[in-house]
Amino acid sequence: MIKNIVVLAIFTLLLSCNETSKTHLNYATGNAFGTTFTVQFIDNKEVDFSKSYDSLINVINASMSTYIKDSDISRINKGDTSVTIDQHFKNVFAASKRIHRETEGAFDPTIGVLVNAWDFGPKGKVVALDSLKIDSLLVAVGLDKVKLNSGKIIKVHTNTFIDFNALAKGYAVDVFAEFLEHKGYDNYLVEIGGEIRGKGSNLLKQKPWRIGVEDPNFDDTQSYSKVVILKNQAMATSGSYRKFKLDENGNRYAHIIDTKTGYPHKSNLLSVSILANTCMDADAYATALMSMGLERSKRFLETHPGLKAFFIYENENKELRTLAVNGFPEG
Repeated sequence: MIKNIVVLAIFTLLLSCNETSKTHLNYATGNAFGTTFTVQFIDNKEVDFSKSYDSLINVINASMSTYIKDSDISRINKGDTSVTIDQHFKNVFAASKRIHRETEGAFDPTIGVLVNAWDFGPKGKVVALDSLKIDSLLVAVGLDKVKLNSGKIIKVHTNTFIDFNALAKGYAVDVFAEFLEHKGYDNYLVEIGGEIRGKGSNLLKQKPWRIGVEDPNFDDTQSYSKVVILKNQAMATSGSYRKFKLDENGNRYAHIIDTKTGYPHKSNLLSVSILANTCMDADAYATALMSMGLERSKRFLETHPGLKAFFIYENENKELRTLAVNGFPEG
C-alpha cells in the first residue's frame, strides 16, 4: 500500500512538472499612442502576435488619433462632413456620451481647446487668459453639441474639437484584451501607458496579476507604495502631479479644466485610480473624478457602487492622505 502511494506521488510530481514545463509566459512590448504597451499571456508554447498588435494600433490610430493629419477624427475636426466613422469610433463616442451625461459634463472630450489654450505643457506660472478668449472657446465646447447621424459626426459648432485622449488608451487596452480572449486565452495582462486590464492569473508563477498604484511624485520619479491584485478587472489612474502650474502664491492648478467656466481649478486631489469591468470606463471615470474633485466624487460614487476608487490627496496641512471607496482593495 505504501509502495503504491509512493509510486502515485512520484507520478503526480512528474505530471505536475510536465504540466509546469508546458506553461509559457508570452511577453511582448512596443510603442503605441505616444506611449508604450506590454502584453503578457499564458500558453503552452511561444506565440508571436506582434503583427496583430501593430494592426490593431494602426486601425485605432486611423480612426481616432488627433496626431495623424488624415485620421477620421482629424478630418472631422477640420470640418470634413463626408467621414463615415468605423465601429471603434462609434464605441468610444457612445461611451463618451454616456459618461458625459452621467457626470453632468465633468467628462467632456471637447474641452481640449481650452486645455491647449491654457498651455499645460512645461511647468510654469499660471497666466490668466483674456475672459473674452475663454468665452469664445467655450461656445464650441460641449459633447452635447456633437451628434452621430447615419455613421457621420455632426457638429453644431464648426470649431468644436473632439479629442478622445481621456479614454482612447483604455479602449485600446480592451481591444487588445478582447483579441486575446477571441484567441482563447483566459490568463493575460495588457497595459498601455499605465492603463491595465487583466484576467485569470500568472500560472507560470502560480500567483495573481499584481499591479502598483503610482505614488504622486512631483519630481517626475516613479514609485509604487500600493499594490493591487487584478483579476477579471481593469484599472486606470488619472493624476495632476505631472501636469500642473503654479500661481504667485504657490498654489497648484491641475491640467483639468472646468467645463462650465473654462478655467483650471485648484484642487487638493492628486490622483484617482478606478477599478472597473472595462479599461475604457476606468480611464474615462478616473479623468471625470479628477475634474470633480474629492467631495463631489464621493457623492458621485455613492450612486455608482460598481466603480471602485482610490484617491490620493493633500489635507489642509499639505499632508498626503488616501481614501478607498466602494471596496477598492486596501492592501
